[in-house]
Amino acid sequence: MKITAAITAVGGYVPPKILSNADLEKMVDTNDEWIRARTGIVERHILDEPGKATSDLAVGAILPMLKKKGVDPSEIELIICGTVTGDYVFPATANIIADKIGAVNAWGYDVGAACSGFLFALVTGSRFIESGAHKKVLVVGADKMSAIVDYTDRNTCVLFGDGAGCVLLEPTTDGMGIQDSITKVDGSGREFLIQKAGGSMLPPSHDTVDQRLHYAYQEGKTVFKFAVTRMADVSYEIMERNQLKADDIAWLVPHQANLRIIDATADRMGLDKNKVMINIQKYGNTTSGTLPLCLWEWESQLKKGDNLILSSFGGGFTWGSIYLKWAYDTEA
Repeated sequence: MKITAAITAVGGYVPPKILSNADLEKMVDTNDEWIRARTGIVERHILDEPGKATSDLAVGAILPMLKKKGVDPSEIELIICGTVTGDYVFPATANIIADKIGAVNAWGYDVGAACSGFLFALVTGSRFIESGAHKKVLVVGADKMSAIVDYTDRNTCVLFGDGAGCVLLEPTTDGMGIQDSITKVDGSGREFLIQKAGGSMLPPSHDTVDQRLHYAYQEGKTVFKFAVTRMADVSYEIMERNQLKADDIAWLVPHQANLRIIDATADRMGLDKNKVMINIQKYGNTTSGTLPLCLWEWESQLKKGDNLILSSFGGGFTWGSIYLKWAYDTEA
């Protein structure tokens, strides 16, 4: 029997503090109407507690999920964390997560693919299940974007929020789980969505700090143009490749970067809006957190055998899609 990697549990967490559009109006030259019309975002959550980092967001998602599932952290064999806002440049945030949750038998590492981080980590994690190497893989998407957002730049500061989500991957032979994936990158687009300083190209210095180069930089129009075509195309491509029609799909799980990009993707797939998971209005763009936060919020509506398409686009450029069959019914 063919082994596939099935999602058997989901978790999510956002910090309690809310940063609304009205709050941002007091910080930069913007307004609620403008933000809503261009992005669809109304508010976002911010981790403002001193001494707390991306790993803490992840722990907030993971521990309740494991408790609900009845899995002891010591049973986890591998942790893959998608993030671009790791607690440190090194060690990997996955290692810190393992320590904080008590996953004493797990190894792990981070995947840096910007907004495609969770999707790429999920594809990677599924391979360890399919190969028979591991039975319990924890895939996390977590970002504390507030740590790298310039709250004097009205073009980017309205977009991002903090949050984390996670899934547990386990083997199945019942045909559920991850069926197919398409993953792509184009490094020539790096200059349009980038944190310019802090790496080996521009190590931290007084100069890089003074020039505000340690914040996320985005050339919005260019990124939008790429994202709107790439994310829509890759979502359509995975449908075609698996002979799926719009009627066959229960849900589109799109990266929450911009409502217009989500709408364009759904249109390309011929999907009704009521089959699209959208929570951007509450959380903004949580980077690696968006896809698992959607799964976590919609879990109670998902039924075993539902066909889901996950799709993303992020800095790199990175983009991709996953076709999976939901593996369980949620007990009320």
